[in-house]
Amino acid sequence: MSTPTRPEIRSDVCHLTALIDPFTGDAALRHQLVLDENWSRRWSTMWLFDGDEVVWPMRDLESVPVLGSQPVRRFTWRARQRHRPGLQFMVSTGRHHGFESLEEQRLLLALDFLQVVEVLPQPFRLDFEHKAGRGQHIPDFLAVLPDGAMVLADVRPAARIEEGDALKFAATGELAAAYGWQYVVVTGWRPHVHGVLDHLSSQRRPLKDQLGVQRQLLDATADGPVAFGDLVERTRLPVVARAHATHLLWHRLLATDLGRPLGDASLVWSGLDAPGRR
Repeated sequence: MSTPTRPEIRSDVCHLTALIDPFTGDAALRHQLVLDENWSRRWSTMWLFDGDEVVWPMRDLESVPVLGSQPVRRFTWRARQRHRPGLQFMVSTGRHHGFESLEEQRLLLALDFLQVVEVLPQPFRLDFEHKAGRGQHIPDFLAVLPDGAMVLADVRPAARIEEGDALKFAATGELAAAYGWQYVVVTGWRPHVHGVLDHLSSQRRPLKDQLGVQRQLLDATADGPVAFGDLVERTRLPVVARAHATHLLWHRLLATDLGRPLGDASLVWSGLDAPGRR
């Protein structure tokens, strides 16, 4: 009997960095930033509160009431624009969030799967100093994870990252590192990840289980991984169980490998006892 293939991306314990193709950047760009002992006094962030702009020096960033802020840049819709903005509903926050491109929409879907507490689009404007002058950058999203950790994210396809963009990303990374935030630049997605998450999201909203199918599914994985097709067949109503299994996978109560296409042969296991979810 063959040994089951080790999961590449475990959906029950994966972090955002396991799902994306990150931008690694150029280490030399950091040397273009002015990071002397007084840099946190000269670098600043601008936030929007009740329509008013408020500026905080970098050194005082910890005092910002982040969750009470508003996007510093408006989302616009007009004919013949090259990007595609819109609103994405997130189950984890219970409301819609703005995005400016399909790539950003995909990130919101992944953050929803990771069960974030909050997502702030266009959270602030960073004003930073580099050897040739000053620059500004507005990150795409600031997310609060279930454990309270903060993730600052930009989304840019790799082919569209120019040197000026890379310098802005390097500056934003310095800000994040100074305050213990995680910073990622999403240039793409690991193979199959977006397709699997998109499928699982079809059953992300509340799903009534009047027939107790979910309990049967969870019990069936108590002793170890089971192929998806065999798992649903172990219930009294296999057709109904497919929707409930997908629902449990989205909510990470069941788990699978996000790095492989999801089908009847896909291994599924219990995610109830998975440590360190994010």
